[in-house]
Amino acid sequence: MLAQNNMNEYNTENNEKQLQESQQYWDDLASTFDNEPDHGLRDTLIRETWTEFLKTWLPQTNATILDIGCGTGSLSIVLAELGHKVIGVDLSPSMISHAQAKAAAHGFQIEFHVMDAAYPQLSYQQFDVIICRHLLWALPEPEQVLQRWVEFLKQKGRLVLVEGFWVTGAGLHAEEILKMLPSSFINVSNQNLSDNPNFWGGSVTDERYAIIADNNREGITH
Repeated sequence: MLAQNNMNEYNTENNEKQLQESQQYWDDLASTFDNEPDHGLRDTLIRETWTEFLKTWLPQTNATILDIGCGTGSLSIVLAELGHKVIGVDLSPSMISHAQAKAAAHGFQIEFHVMDAAYPQLSYQQFDVIICRHLLWALPEPEQVLQRWVEFLKQKGRLVLVEGFWVTGAGLHAEEILKMLPSSFINVSNQNLSDNPNFWGGSVTDERYAIIADNNREGITH
């Protein structure tokens, strides 16, 4: 029992260290994060392309949406412009600070929280949509993460995952995520995003995609 307790303490300390290192990494990137065309969405065409994509897959208006791993809040702003109530969470305090400033500059009241996306501290079954862009691949045990995330969706709620497998060798292939999805998801689709340079500010040769799935899970009791 003592050996097991020591191992649990080691794992907890190791996980906490990794979390702190990850937080520092993203904090350091926050000031230049929006320089990437698909991060800052500063270009009108890129912004319009993402906006039209979201309009295709989201309710027309008045949905409650969790932007998980929101970064500097660019997508959160677009979602708010489309008439949705948005909650954004990110591990990085610096990213959240930028997101808050951006929302204020656009005149939106968006709720942002510093939070570990792998273990969201939120109320269950409150979101019509969870959207996650370029984060799931970086989280430990992504299959378990998806199992946790589904509990925050309302029945008939929708999950929108924008992910990729990049030329650097980082990321997740679409087929990997499709195999990970909880069995409660129905109407699953996989949309190729690599062939439209307007998403990215130029042509790309790697795998970029969106997976959209509807939650068909009955109410959860905790």
